[in-house]
Amino acid sequence: MELSLFDSSINDHIALGDYDIVLINSSAGKDSQAMLDVVYHKAIEQNYDLDKMVVVHADLGKVEWQGTRELAEEQADHYGLRFIAVDGVTKEGDLLDHIEAKGMFPDSARRWCTSDHKRAKIDKVFTRLVNESGIEGRRVRILNCLGFRAEESPARAKRIPFSMNMRASNKTKRVIYDWLPVHDMLEGAVWDRIRKSGVPYHKAYDLGMPRLSCVFCVFAPKHQLEIAGKHNPELLSEYVRVEDKIGHSFRKDFKIAEVQQSLNNQTKGQA
Repeated sequence: MELSLFDSSINDHIALGDYDIVLINSSAGKDSQAMLDVVYHKAIEQNYDLDKMVVVHADLGKVEWQGTRELAEEQADHYGLRFIAVDGVTKEGDLLDHIEAKGMFPDSARRWCTSDHKRAKIDKVFTRLVNESGIEGRRVRILNCLGFRAEESPARAKRIPFSMNMRASNKTKRVIYDWLPVHDMLEGAVWDRIRKSGVPYHKAYDLGMPRLSCVFCVFAPKHQLEIAGKHNPELLSEYVRVEDKIGHSFRKDFKIAEVQQSLNNQTKGQA
């Protein structure tokens, strides 16, 4: 049974030649990885200049799974594409430093973890690539590829697979279009694509994690946080320390300290 539900009305009509730059956002996670394979093969089919394609990764440092940045680069190298890693540190420091300084954890209504530590950093890459292009007299056209899938959440299901990015575009230098190449792809098809590509994926998936984001993502269910905590006990202790210091719960429905306590109880039960 075919597991891909691509919206052919969008994907089949994307002409990469219409764009001066194709920027592929990579978290090194499974959806980014499948998207990278999709966009690369589309470029080959359309004879698009691979030198105009760039893979970008926002490096979140200690709060993301170890080896994530290196894997994102390895995945880009497999396809012979340029790789840019941007530092996700802000003036407050890394994400955990920012949480401590702000006195609160991000949530669904205040996702400054993404806006400040990822999106704002990648915006600077738009500027860099436009300056490097040498194009004058018109706006540089950038196709910004994102690995969001409708199956992941109701919010992502509502995303438009192709749209002009009004926020990141401007009137003189650049016009940016957001494309979601794997928006309608189901998880089974994602893994089929990865296995066929032969490109390495992150070991966190084999540990039982369904997504590769921050090690302790505020949107992850408790049992997944326990998997993450089991394999990242020192970082978990840091989160517990920050949570206790600022007096703000990791999530409204529970504290990250409960994850640590659950793991401690499991260890005692096995002793």
